[in-house]
Amino acid sequence: MSAPENPQFDPQSLKSEPLTPVPQVAEALSPPVLLPAPPARNASENPVWSGWDVLQIAGLTVLTLFLVQLLIVVGARHFAFPRASFLEVAQKPSLALLSELLTYVAVALYMILLVEGKYQARFARAILWNWPGKAAVGFVGIGVLMLGIDLLGRFLPMPQSTPFDQFFAHRSDAYLTAIFAITLGPLMEELFFRGFLYPVLARRMGAFWGIVLTALPFGLIHAMQYGYAWGAVLIIFLVGVVLTAVRAVTKSVASSLLAHVGYNGTLMVLAAVATDGFRHMEKAGVLLF
Repeated sequence: MSAPENPQFDPQSLKSEPLTPVPQVAEALSPPVLLPAPPARNASENPVWSGWDVLQIAGLTVLTLFLVQLLIVVGARHFAFPRASFLEVAQKPSLALLSELLTYVAVALYMILLVEGKYQARFARAILWNWPGKAAVGFVGIGVLMLGIDLLGRFLPMPQSTPFDQFFAHRSDAYLTAIFAITLGPLMEELFFRGFLYPVLARRMGAFWGIVLTALPFGLIHAMQYGYAWGAVLIIFLVGVVLTAVRAVTKSVASSLLAHVGYNGTLMVLAAVATDGFRHMEKAGVLLF
């Protein structure tokens, strides 16, 4: 009985069937797929800038304000008030407002260059400016209604006089301060606190803590002008909570700005009426900031 024939190996069969690589080898040879990083849990904002950028803006503001005030005071004392002391010149409201004006212009330019230069993003879109259109009047009305927060001053220890009173000691200074309080002042505060700071905090800690931790420094920066009276700072903190909540809900810095202008504007109008056009500021029983 003969043994079965062994099949012969045919080299041509390799050409008829493609080689299939081992899966592990195929995976090693294929390029890696880069997946986007998952968003932070409960993140409600996603700004292009970081918290370090916000700290740089804050530091630049403080440093620029100090240097600008120093130069203006030295120059004013040398050319305009040679007989006054440095302290007297530094306390002149018109010079303080000029220092803030120049500082805010420099900081605003830095903000724009940071967003559009470093991060290649449109500034208005990045900060969520988002003008509310026909609803603008309503947000101004929210600012007017926020005046009800000031009623808490009746139950809190409020100072009889503050360093901020000097800005209303003379009628011309009072008008300059009023104009500043409804224009550049709230604009820059909204750009920094609600435009830059809030979204960074909300991205990391959520909307609630973002609102609270944005309103806290907003209140503290006004502490010095009100003699560090905690009652006044508390009221400003609560105002900051409402303004930041408006920004959080509407996704619009323009909306919180309108509310801020409505609040400050109402205070200024009431103060002007109560003092006969800023002639007798001792009659004004309202907070002005």
